[in-house]
Amino acid sequence: MGLERFAASWRESYITEATQRERSGDDATCVFCALSELEPSETSGVIARTPSSFVCLNAYPYGSGHVLVLPRRHLSELSELSDDESVDLFTLLRQAAAALELAYAPDGMNIGMNLGRAAGAGLPSHLHAHVLPRWNGDTNFMTTIGETRVLPESLDSTWAKISAAWSVPKSPGHSQ
Repeated sequence: MGLERFAASWRESYITEATQRERSGDDATCVFCALSELEPSETSGVIARTPSSFVCLNAYPYGSGHVLVLPRRHLSELSELSDDESVDLFTLLRQAAAALELAYAPDGMNIGMNLGRAAGAGLPSHLHAHVLPRWNGDTNFMTTIGETRVLPESLDSTWAKISAAWSVPKSPGHSQ
């Protein structure tokens, strides 16, 4: 059986620009640091924020409901997180997964981090986790053959769905 490949050629310019910024030392314009200061809103794309972490939409989603969970502090390594930041980040990660379950009823979920450029991080200087709902058969002709993602909803619609699900009281065992 041959190796199946996932192509996301549409990300080339984004990754090229981020690499050039990183190599030139222009880290002062970290988009995640700027987002960490914004209040949750449809305009900002920020869904939730705590003193140590925040959740926002992925501006370049792989699929509907793709969000990022990040520490507010600018750091690139897991080992740089304090114990309190680690707990806060993982709590928001769990809440993001619960909100996506409620908003999208997916068949599964991808949750992960790309640590470092070699691991696929588009912005390796600011640690972040991806949370992405998945459905059985969610790869289609356009993705496989056309190397193009077709998203059935706008980022505004995604924000509205997740934000509404975030505000719904969770069942026992789920903290808000």
